[in-house]
Amino acid sequence: MKLKMIMEYLVENWYWIVGLVALVAVVVCMVFRFLGMPTAKQKKKVREWMIWACIKAEKNLQSEKGKLKLREVYDMFCAVPAFKWVAIIISFEKFEEWLDDALVEAKKMLVSNMTLAEYVYGKDKAATEVEKIRKQIGG
Repeated sequence: MKLKMIMEYLVENWYWIVGLVALVAVVVCMVFRFLGMPTAKQKKKVREWMIWACIKAEKNLQSEKGKLKLREVYDMFCAVPAFKWVAIIISFEKFEEWLDDALVEAKKMLVSNMTLAEYVYGKDKAATEVEKIRKQIGG
């Protein structure tokens, strides 16, 4: 009798089961693909992503909102399936340290590329913001 009930349940809900299996398979493939990369390559991918996320957060929130930007980038980081395991195994403090390094690189990019600065701050504010950043990084 129990076997019959189980079979009926499976027949009635097969599309949910197939969808769930497909979703799990995609996430597992993405994680294994990332894990299969050499460690240096993994770090490079995370660093590149963090630089991009710093610039995106700067564009969304503009300047003088450091803690909000940190939180936004961390939330984005945790949402990337390939990085979820990294978010689990490293502390928030370690993440913040990595992000500080990426932020320095992002600031250098903004100072050296006025087109990028205009994209982030708009044409009117780009020069002013670049000058502020230049003073921050001592360049």
